[in-house]
Amino acid sequence: MSLSSRHLLGLSGVPKEDIQLILDTATTFREVLERPIKKVPTLQGKTIVNLFFENSTRTRISFELAQKRLSADTVNFSTSTSSTKKGETFKDTVRNIEAMKVDMIVVRHESPGVPQFLTQISDANIINAGDGTHEHPTQALLDMYSIREKVGKLEGLKVCIVGDIGHGRVALSNIHGLKTMGAEVSLCGPSTMMPRAIEELGVKVYHKIDDAIENNDVLNVLRIQLERNAGASIPTTREYRTYFGLTSERLKKHNKDVLILHPGPINRGVEISSEVADGPYQVILNQVTNGVAVRMAVLYLLGTMH
Repeated sequence: MSLSSRHLLGLSGVPKEDIQLILDTATTFREVLERPIKKVPTLQGKTIVNLFFENSTRTRISFELAQKRLSADTVNFSTSTSSTKKGETFKDTVRNIEAMKVDMIVVRHESPGVPQFLTQISDANIINAGDGTHEHPTQALLDMYSIREKVGKLEGLKVCIVGDIGHGRVALSNIHGLKTMGAEVSLCGPSTMMPRAIEELGVKVYHKIDDAIENNDVLNVLRIQLERNAGASIPTTREYRTYFGLTSERLKKHNKDVLILHPGPINRGVEISSEVADGPYQVILNQVTNGVAVRMAVLYLLGTMH
């Protein structure tokens, strides 16, 4: 069994079999993470570069850990200390890294399309760790894995993505991935944070959080991306919390066991209350653990392709 592409650039157009294979492989690696020695020699001799042009805690550390657990050699590239600060172009930076004979590149960049561009100038396998407001495929995969682990299936589930849809990249990858796996996907948030014509992707849009809670099995709560000027889309964070914040009062009112996800970092007291973020229905820290297993699966499947 192998993936149909040698890169993971997004989940748009990725066949169901590929997603299924990644999730099933992640289950195997999830068991490895429970062992006393959490290491396998699968990618020994492979060199992977983490090319992060944007700040990241969870994703970068998760990829690094996944690489080390697979015994790969890891090189971390940081823009703040790189020659791009001296005026070197992105293309030249990548060409120089390529000349060092690397096998895989994990890239995060503020510009959509950079991972795709890398496939044209590099022979390495490219994994998109988030490109602008476009996609973040491994986050969506670990979200789907976490849902499947808790509920046992994805097909037929009703999943609502709540919050800042327009400025994030998690929503788009989740929409593509979940729909491919047979889930019903909806969105909820202020109209100012909804991309135009998003319904064309086959999703329902709610503008009231209560409707979203009432009609769904899973809520994936996204934060307001203040660093992308998302604050301009709402009057105040207090008003956002009043109309769209997920609180225990709101959940109790509907008397439903809704599964709650959040890709992090959490703005406590804004999109989600601390009580809910630490409560019995959430799988937020499971998502972080599962992220390592899912990224191990992606690295393994791409790294062992012939």
